[in-house]
Amino acid sequence: MDRRYRKTIVAGNWKMNLTPSEAKKFAASLLPLNSVKYTHIALCVPAIDIPAVTKALKNSHLAVGAQNCHFEEKGAFTGEVSVPMLRDLNVKYVIIGHSERRQYFGETDETVNKKALAALAGGLRPIICVGETQEQRDAGVTEEVIKLQIKLAIKDMTPAQIRRITVAYEPIWAIGTGKTATPEDAEAVCKFIRATLRSFFGARVARSVSILYGGSMNEKNAKALMQQPDIDGGLIGGASLKADAFTAIVEASK
Repeated sequence: MDRRYRKTIVAGNWKMNLTPSEAKKFAASLLPLNSVKYTHIALCVPAIDIPAVTKALKNSHLAVGAQNCHFEEKGAFTGEVSVPMLRDLNVKYVIIGHSERRQYFGETDETVNKKALAALAGGLRPIICVGETQEQRDAGVTEEVIKLQIKLAIKDMTPAQIRRITVAYEPIWAIGTGKTATPEDAEAVCKFIRATLRSFFGARVARSVSILYGGSMNEKNAKALMQQPDIDGGLIGGASLKADAFTAIVEASK
């Protein structure tokens, strides 16, 4: 991590877990993290939980994030949630292009770009997910896959907009599997992500972008991962649903 140029961010991705009443109670149990000064903390929760979590976190520094958004502001898109709707609920971050969205709901690099641009235009901070499959990793094409995902995700963005995005490297083979990239392997890809951004926008812009590692980060491996120079925090899945584990991860980001 390099706090001179960019934020350290720990974002919890609750996925499809916790009812609104459960979410309110759990979010309240994380309020002691409000005293943390060195790390930006976000809870990315199911859309139906956002009002309850926002209420629980009122007057704290903990931010609320969404797990998805639509690229249109309104219209005949049954079941979708727009950026203005999220903004009205004081949402700050939105996860875009998570591998589960790509795998199960047809998310593509094109829709990731459209959603990211809509989020930026609406005042949200997109957390754009990229990552390779086990097959791609075994074939030695990780960098090619990551570069293409980034190139398509940031299409038509300005340097000012790039400074407001966060990139999350989530190797698909490590999500929910218990497998984790070694700190050195994770750093190599995160460093490549920054180099890719540098090739498009220059060093100053690239060094301002926070790059997170996802993929089974937990309280045991978080410190070693976040000690790497190009890993600026984590996008936390399962461990974000355990107060002690999530708190330990935040503390590891000191």
